[in-house]
Amino acid sequence: MIKLGYKASAEQFGPKDLLEFAVFAEECGFDSVAVSDHYQPWRHHGGHAPFCFAWLGAVGARTRRIEMGTSVVTPSFRYHPGIVAQASATLACLFPGRVWLGIGTGESMNEVPLGIAWPDQKERFARIKEAAELMRRLWTEERVTYGGTYYRTHNATIYDRPETPVPLYIAASGPAAAKLAGRVADGFICTSGKGMALYADTLLPAVKETAEKAGRSLSGIELTIEMKVSFDRDRQRALEDTRHWAQLALSQEEKVGVEDPIEMERRADALPLERAASRWLVSSDPEQQVEQIMPYLKLGFTHLIFHAPGPDQKRFLKLYGEEVLPRLRKAAAQGLPAAR
Repeated sequence: MIKLGYKASAEQFGPKDLLEFAVFAEECGFDSVAVSDHYQPWRHHGGHAPFCFAWLGAVGARTRRIEMGTSVVTPSFRYHPGIVAQASATLACLFPGRVWLGIGTGESMNEVPLGIAWPDQKERFARIKEAAELMRRLWTEERVTYGGTYYRTHNATIYDRPETPVPLYIAASGPAAAKLAGRVADGFICTSGKGMALYADTLLPAVKETAEKAGRSLSGIELTIEMKVSFDRDRQRALEDTRHWAQLALSQEEKVGVEDPIEMERRADALPLERAASRWLVSSDPEQQVEQIMPYLKLGFTHLIFHAPGPDQKRFLKLYGEEVLPRLRKAAAQGLPAAR
């Protein structure tokens, strides 16, 4: 059975508004809510960056069934992985069976402003491997002494932890992290709009390859994708809504080394509307929206988290809950061929 979730845009909305959106998402029939963890947002003007773990605690207290987690947090620079393990374990104790932890290698704009030297990709990947291993041990062992290259603990104990470890998802935009997810994680996270070949030929095969080598079944890994969708009955409005997130259309070369949200905002605002909308599935027709999403379901993704760019999130949640989610669930129930 597929899960259909809501991406709470912590970079776009303040924590109180965002909380109300998450509560409304549950009322509208969404299965999950995910939040990212930016110390600085992508935009300076109108940007927000609440602390994800405090916010998730408020969501859990205001809802009763919706699952929730990060997509993603970085447990390797401004946070020690032991603190991330403690925070997520506390949430899982408060809301059993409803919490997951999504982790990634990070963005320089979240770490450099705090005086952290930003290392190369090789070190960032090595850190996330160590962090994943250490957090797993802290969730399952009573006293953990760990001596890694980057992290060390001595008889460390998380005293309040759930009966079962927190499900750990690993985010990937390339094959190395995807292989790590297949080898050790409960879930895999990526984002849409980067060309179907990336998912079909690179990311999902990498997850499958290492899962099989580790004696694991791909069916036991939550294949999660954050879907960039802009849906409204007014197509022009749906197009215009994507302007706020134009930075997603910037190339890696255009973003590299930019740690200042004012400069990131300037570069994004310089893009034409057509390019700003290029990362999004834009539609005013629910059938067309489902048609645009179907290729991802056919690849085998099991957890779709919908990120809408517009300012009226409740309008989106109501429309999507009424017109798109039922159609997607019907399509899944009819038996989609999955690339397993």
